[in-house]
Amino acid sequence: MATNSPDRTRIRFENISSRAYEHPADRGALVALRSLRGFDDIFRQLSGLFNERALRLMFLSSAVRVNEQQFPEVHNYVRDAAYVLDLDEVPELYIQMNPRPNAMAIGSKKPFMVMTTGLFDLLDPEEQRFVVGHEVGHILSGHAVYRTMLLALVRLAARVAWIPLGYIGIRAIVTALEEWYRKSELSCDRAGLLAAQDPDAAKRALMKLAGGSRLAEMNPDSFLEQANEYDRGGDARDSLIKMLSLVGQTHPFAVIRMAELHRWIDGGDYQRILNGDYPLRDTDKDASVGQEARNAANSYRESWERSADPLVGTLRNVAGSAANAGGRLFDTVAERWQNAGRRDNTSTG
Repeated sequence: MATNSPDRTRIRFENISSRAYEHPADRGALVALRSLRGFDDIFRQLSGLFNERALRLMFLSSAVRVNEQQFPEVHNYVRDAAYVLDLDEVPELYIQMNPRPNAMAIGSKKPFMVMTTGLFDLLDPEEQRFVVGHEVGHILSGHAVYRTMLLALVRLAARVAWIPLGYIGIRAIVTALEEWYRKSELSCDRAGLLAAQDPDAAKRALMKLAGGSRLAEMNPDSFLEQANEYDRGGDARDSLIKMLSLVGQTHPFAVIRMAELHRWIDGGDYQRILNGDYPLRDTDKDASVGQEARNAANSYRESWERSADPLVGTLRNVAGSAANAGGRLFDTVAERWQNAGRRDNTSTG
């Protein structure tokens, strides 16, 4: 199931399903959405609100497209990440002049990636490999389609801000998508690690996102302690401030990403995948919507149980029944859509 790459000792994961690395809250949302007959087609049509052709032309005209002649080493990282994660096509990557460190995967029909010079210059080669793998993970998971839709909705919300009810409705959708997207970032940190297969490089990259290039002045253990201190918070006022600080954010804070990745490695999931124990793409259609919903709810409950945050402590009992309730809800929705599909097939036959 897992074979060695011909040019490196990294392991290739043949036919790997994105479910192998997706965070439960991310995976539960995606499985539920994909279970709805025709949802992806509708979503792709709605993403037409965001002109993908114009977007690609913008980067084609104002950024540098990575290939064998331009940023050839980074081009190798893209090819290698696509090989290791067994992606069908090698996606395009553009390097954009922008001092702000950032990278993204966008597009629906043919997703592509963008990395700013701020991020490129900040990272060493193995850290760049981790970031490239992270973005390839977004494409393998189908995140690029939903991120494009999120960007379109954010722009639409700005246009209709003067219409109270319309803005409130769109803002609610955007807020839900932002919460999902923060979890998808945790998923793709794992994908980046699977592509790079260098835990130290992954942790260095996340530390640099918080503290810049002076890596010699930083310490991974101290950085993880920051995550613990942030989680503990102070009183209810600190808890409220933390909640408000996430409004408009599509990425979790760097200390949280570091702690989550560290926990995933320590939990043994990373090593199990390296050993060849992972779900296959061929079995995605058999994934249980209800079970994924329960896994998502359980994930939130477990994170709350780990947390020392005083506000989170008051919510723990509520989460106790959320897992089963969420599972039953998604089971019911999936069953209705499946029954509708059978009726359609009968009527057309």
